[in-house]
Amino acid sequence: MTITLRSIPPELLRKLQERAKAEGTSLAKTVIKALAESFGTRSIKSPVLHHDLDHLAGTWSRKEAAAFESALREQRKIDPELWR
Repeated sequence: MTITLRSIPPELLRKLQERAKAEGTSLAKTVIKALAESFGTRSIKSPVLHHDLDHLAGTWSRKEAAAFESALREQRKIDPELWR
């Protein structure tokens, strides 16, 4: 369905345009999202994000990270004799 909005107050239009730019979306999607939020509903399906492993991210010290990278370097070596 298409709806045409007329006489949008300039300040509201400016805020919608700023929000669209900040979120990297179109003005139409921004208006739909704002309307949905004002009614307490979800407007646009967003991908499901999982955060069940967040507690593991960023927990290594620099020394631990360097040791891990060193171990990977060893595993990534290619034996030319095996590829003949």
